[in-house]
Amino acid sequence: MGSFRPGDPAAVEQLFDQIAPRYDQLNDLLSLGLHRLWKRQAVAWLQPRPGQRLLDLCCGTGDLALVLAAKLRPGGSVLGLDAAAAPLQVAAQRSAAQPWLDLGWLQGDALATGLADASFDGAVMTYGLRNLADPAAGLQELRRLLRPGARAAVLDFNRAEQTWPAAFQRLYLRRLVVPAAERFGIGEHYAYLEASIARFPTATGQEALARAAGFRFAKHRPLAAGQMGLLQLMA
Repeated sequence: MGSFRPGDPAAVEQLFDQIAPRYDQLNDLLSLGLHRLWKRQAVAWLQPRPGQRLLDLCCGTGDLALVLAAKLRPGGSVLGLDAAAAPLQVAAQRSAAQPWLDLGWLQGDALATGLADASFDGAVMTYGLRNLADPAAGLQELRRLLRPGARAAVLDFNRAEQTWPAAFQRLYLRRLVVPAAERFGIGEHYAYLEASIARFPTATGQEALARAAGFRFAKHRPLAAGQMGLLQLMA
């Protein structure tokens, strides 16, 4: 995808519209299934409880929203928001097969959701913050939506600051991720990853942005030998 510019909202939306049917299969392949473990760690930080109202920003195909919804019964609900229509269609099909779960889906902008202030008891964002045009504004919007004391978990690639993890990450992206995506016919769509990580704030940078956005607690925890990161937040 030679014209793809990381942080370009229209390009990001088009990207995820095109890869939606194969997104989950690719996630399993490219992470060796470990993305499920990383998401469980995000859920563990969130501590979901029955009756809560949770938000999944940049929810994609809804796999994490479904996990959260199952933990909120009885009485709780999850709203999944994404800019791209195709992943939301996959998410809606998934939730229709589990009608006992209280899930809603909304196509919208994570930088300007239009949702009410302090309307959620917690939130997750997986592999979304890095793709926003302005990650700082994304954290500000996330903070606005949370009630005092609410927790949020932001999972994404980590911009490694040390030489060895950074070199390994480049090798992983160039020798595994892009070639694997090429076998699915969408290699050009994954070639953008390295550039998007290069413009992403470091761990300490993310913590600083979160505190500036009004979070009273912000701790970035490295995962997968520093290749991924979990930003733990408390409003």
